[in-house]
Amino acid sequence: MTMSSLDLLAVAGATFLAGGINSLAGGGTLISFPVLIAVGVPALPANITNTVSLCPGYLSGAVAQSDDLASQKGRARRLAVAGLLGGVIGSLLLEATPNSDFHTAVPWLILISCALLVTQNRVRAWVNERAERSTAPPASSIRRDPSIGAALAVFAAAIYGGFFGAGLGIMLLGLLGLFTDDSLRRVNALKQVLSLVINVCAALIFSVSGNVRWELVPIMAIAALLGGYAGGRLTTFVNPTALRWTVVAFGLIVALKFWLS
Repeated sequence: MTMSSLDLLAVAGATFLAGGINSLAGGGTLISFPVLIAVGVPALPANITNTVSLCPGYLSGAVAQSDDLASQKGRARRLAVAGLLGGVIGSLLLEATPNSDFHTAVPWLILISCALLVTQNRVRAWVNERAERSTAPPASSIRRDPSIGAALAVFAAAIYGGFFGAGLGIMLLGLLGLFTDDSLRRVNALKQVLSLVINVCAALIFSVSGNVRWELVPIMAIAALLGGYAGGRLTTFVNPTALRWTVVAFGLIVALKFWLS
């Protein structure tokens, strides 16, 4: 399938927006994924291509918060193992899913993503309040090994992340906040590196699947990086709550269109 220059421009523009939205509020996948479908990419390859293309954005996010990861490398490594295993299972499940079945599941997955996006502020506030109420010294929280419950929670979230991924960061933030008393900033940094592990793992599996639209990957990867940078520069000018609700509204429209198609 050959795309027109207008199609490629639409994909680049949507991915640029997705990178900026991820930087400002989260949920950018709900913009780039539907546009891929709109220009003629089937749902399954669209999801896979989107995952592969957006990996550089996760890397830059993890690098940006490397200082907050320095004192929790051990915990990050142990939880990353759970994330890697879950990401493998989720991506293999996606590969085993027929495109028609995935197409049927897409609106429900979008609704889950929208619900996660709506609760983002409450999740962040809850994680912050829980850390402030904790009576445990910070050092004990930093040294404490992740519990089996934390590893299982990350494993379950990673299966979802490998299969679809939109809203994964919010899901991880809430789960990590449940099992640790660390500050929101440190939990967010841990979430970033786990998101990177899960998405890179899925991308590596997808790269040999034959479902990646490789002609789109360089365009989307560059656009996502530029969008993320632009979003970071606009943080003081854009209302993230209004942007989040705009993305949710768009996601609901896309879900409805899937049901009616």
